[in-house]
Amino acid sequence: MPNKKSAAKRMRSDAKKRLWNQSALSELHTRYRNLVEEVKSSPEKAKEQARILISKFDKAVSHGIIPHRRADRKKARIGKLLSKKS
Repeated sequence: MPNKKSAAKRMRSDAKKRLWNQSALSELHTRYRNLVEEVKSSPEKAKEQARILISKFDKAVSHGIIPHRRADRKKARIGKLLSKKS
């Protein structure tokens, strides 16, 4: 347990941040899995979902949830996936 008031507040804010970050990462993973399934069924709809997912990756980087190199790698893989199926 924290000994100081500021340390207690920091623990509370860290817990909130952790929940926020976990939900954001979960959304990214879910959208990526959905995109892979969508590419198999209808590639035209997949392009719109890919655009949204790439935007989400950029936003996650700007919020400090994931490193920019990881986002770049994921975006490159999305592009590769779409070009392979086109």
